[in-house]
Amino acid sequence: MNRTELASVLRRSRERIAPGDVGLPSGSRRRTPGLRREEVALLAGISVDYVVRLEQGRGPVPSPQVLGSLARALRFDAAGRDQLFHLAGVPPPGPGTIDMHVRPSVLRLLDRFADLPVVVMSAKGDVLAWNEMACALQGDWSAIPPHRRNINRLRFLPDPADPPMSGVGATAEEFAATAEQSVAMLRSAAARYPDDAGVRALIDDLRRGSALFVDLWNAGRVGGWRSHTKTVRHPVAGAIVLDCDTLHVPDVDQSLIVYSAAPGTPAAESLALVRVLGMQSWDGGTVRR
Repeated sequence: MNRTELASVLRRSRERIAPGDVGLPSGSRRRTPGLRREEVALLAGISVDYVVRLEQGRGPVPSPQVLGSLARALRFDAAGRDQLFHLAGVPPPGPGTIDMHVRPSVLRLLDRFADLPVVVMSAKGDVLAWNEMACALQGDWSAIPPHRRNINRLRFLPDPADPPMSGVGATAEEFAATAEQSVAMLRSAAARYPDDAGVRALIDDLRRGSALFVDLWNAGRVGGWRSHTKTVRHPVAGAIVLDCDTLHVPDVDQSLIVYSAAPGTPAAESLALVRVLGMQSWDGGTVRR
């Protein structure tokens, strides 16, 4: 582990990223260029003390999960991610594993959807990146610990400690259809990545903790994300019926999920309201922007 160079890379990378680049407020009283250590810790789902120790060349060897989270938080490309792993003395992810790294070109595409909610999802349903509109519509993704940012984990294994998020589905039938689709997606991912430890651990947790998941899993349906209509229950704007389109990034097997509405429709007006409200409606009126 090259602690000195690892610390230098982490500091330089943090200082080159503007808060707005990662969906965080810039504020008017920033005394340091780029991101604060607290913001890196929030995005990566680790403690501030851990970030401090890494930047000071102290502490234990980071796990692959921590290194992957830091690479995503700091917007490394694939070469930068691999360098981070090598500096830590840890082999980078190899072939046959689900790609959890969102490359900068996809993040730039995400940034272009300024007025539409968009999330980037891994092959097994991990929410890897999002824009401000996604948080305004769905809830604050950065407040959810990284290991819980998975649609099946959130759906089938709810945790009272999770922050408030918008519900999905206006009827029992719609909820059942989306649940079936997400499980079919996971079953397909498990077939494509039989050696991926993360997908095996996720399925084991879901099978132990949710009878509904077991029923849907045993049904044996497979398939990827399909474009469809989805009802999102926002705490202020109410139920919004949106088109939900999937843009696949084939070489990394990731998907951009884009929510939109036809111009002039009630749903488009509701999305405009959500954009104005931003995050003000979440957590009893706490402004998180």
